[in-house]
Amino acid sequence: MEKKRWLILIACCVINLCLGSIYSWSVFATPMADYLTSFSGSLVTTADLALVYTVANSVGPITMITGGWFNDRFGPRNVILVGGILFTGGLILSGFANSTGFLLVSYGLVSGLGLGMAYGCTISTVVKYFPDKRGLVGGIATAVYGLSAVVISPIVTMIVEKSSAPTAFKVIGGVFMVLIIISSFFVKRPPENFKPEGWQPKENHARVESVEKNWQEMMKSPIFYVMIILLTCGAFSGMMVISQAAGIAQGMIGMDILAASSAVSILALFNSCGRIIAGYLSDRIGRINTLMIACTFSIAGVTVLFFTSEGTTTLFYIGISIIGLCFGAFMGIFPGFTADQFGAKNNSVNYGIMFIGFALAGYFGPTVMRSVLQREGSYQNAFIIAAGLSGIGLLLCGLYKIMTKKAASIEETA
Repeated sequence: MEKKRWLILIACCVINLCLGSIYSWSVFATPMADYLTSFSGSLVTTADLALVYTVANSVGPITMITGGWFNDRFGPRNVILVGGILFTGGLILSGFANSTGFLLVSYGLVSGLGLGMAYGCTISTVVKYFPDKRGLVGGIATAVYGLSAVVISPIVTMIVEKSSAPTAFKVIGGVFMVLIIISSFFVKRPPENFKPEGWQPKENHARVESVEKNWQEMMKSPIFYVMIILLTCGAFSGMMVISQAAGIAQGMIGMDILAASSAVSILALFNSCGRIIAGYLSDRIGRINTLMIACTFSIAGVTVLFFTSEGTTTLFYIGISIIGLCFGAFMGIFPGFTADQFGAKNNSVNYGIMFIGFALAGYFGPTVMRSVLQREGSYQNAFIIAAGLSGIGLLLCGLYKIMTKKAASIEETA
């Protein structure tokens, strides 16, 4: 079983590598805007296409929750297969887009819904197989998802330069469809209440696991609302910057298109590193303590970006690297954090509901960035808003500590 669970982790990582190509959207956006402008004769900007990315991230929880329900009852393989075909099929359809509306349906809805279904299953499956390493394994699985942009961004740029953005969608979609279909056959449902041989949970871990909550019970808990709002605040800065990283690099710093694509890769690299580092750290110092550190550094990251301007390339790289690390920390920690708090048995559905917090950040982050840019002609005030939300996240971490300490005290008294 030990070798089998690591093989399943590898298969899930391959699937997440494909799904994580959504983070390469800003590399697709500029050439696709140019293509649609030339096709229709009407000006289409990257700001117009930001809505496509926003929709793709916002609809994910719908299928994460429904897919989680099917996963908990029938196993992850078929759910991943259907979700993967939807996601990659949407990419291929995007290669035939002739309008922003077409992209909203193909990439925003079809790929977005498929993404939520497949991604939710991979994460919940590995968390169930590794109760002894939830932080680390959740970090690895989500890190590969974030790392995808490091690999995909330069490939997309190369295809676009040699051919076109529609061709890039078709090629990437076709290759990823094959990889996801093959990998899904290695993913199986873990045994009920699985524990690795020789592993005994610590006292605190055992206390939490003894109370398995379904989604209705989870949503009756005040702690759930603190956690989901914390996820929204923590993911906001990352989603805001990721959505227009290439546009920021070109418009604010003055980089050319190739250099801007490398900025996307650097952001994705630190995003992935943050997931593994924070996951590993959270297994040792606790999930909430690690999230407090992430909120603090996130404030520093967007503050650095606030002071960037044309030519300040080093400062820009420092800012997006910090943002990437902190965003990755939230995405790597929360699958295990949810299972720790509400149990692993129903984590597929529970984490799908918790993921609504990420979807809210995926909607409001890019929307705020786009609105500020259109209204003021610069990004600076968007960074101030992001810093404020990270500050609220820091306060929520403190509130979570108070609430859990009080709950533990009540249990001991009872």
